[in-house]
Amino acid sequence: MNQEILHTEKILADRKIFFLDLKENQRGKVVKITEDVAGNRDTIMVPAEILGDFIEALQDIKATAEQ
Repeated sequence: MNQEILHTEKILADRKIFFLDLKENQRGKVVKITEDVAGNRDTIMVPAEILGDFIEALQDIKATAEQ
């Protein structure tokens, strides 16, 4: 599956590296979130059309964590 990277971000956190890539293919846009810990990688894909809901949920979690 050919995917074009439209935007990428990298976040360093302790021993972890998070990569956030906005990609597009024939089916649409998706955000690929990859966690790298000492060379071991786990990835999730978030469809761009639900990105607002995903970010809102993370903001709610952040607000709770900061209490």
